[in-house]
Amino acid sequence: MLPSWLVIGVVTFLIALGSSILRPKDIKWFNRLQRPRWLTFEKAIPLIWTIVFICGAWSAYIVWEKTQNWGLMAFYALIEVTIVAYSPVLLWTRSLRNGTIVGGLGFVLGLFLAFQVLSISGTAALLLLPYLIWSPIGTYTTWEMGKLNPESF
Repeated sequence: MLPSWLVIGVVTFLIALGSSILRPKDIKWFNRLQRPRWLTFEKAIPLIWTIVFICGAWSAYIVWEKTQNWGLMAFYALIEVTIVAYSPVLLWTRSLRNGTIVGGLGFVLGLFLAFQVLSISGTAALLLLPYLIWSPIGTYTTWEMGKLNPESF
């Protein structure tokens, strides 16, 4: 039998691959959008998401080892799918509003999970903090881009 950390890591990686289902024409569209002047950290976003996914998987591993709860694992997966859906939804619909909605939904789901996990493991809940900090920043950035690009909101 495979160790749980490996299964969780592989599932996390496979779900994360979903964010790469992007068409070049959509990426071109996104790159043409105006950005807020304060958006100086755009090149760091892939690293930030890598950290978020690693911490989320680690949190899931801790929770699994303590509970063996498939429902919680499904909830972790749902949040990751929501995170990964942001880019395809935003790009395929060419709507910053849709991206803002998906980002906000992911944050609410993440917050709910963190409160559930807190009673199981403080460490697992703390490992969700990178997402709970980054998600509103990314969502707010998308919303601000919508104000600069009203035709795409």
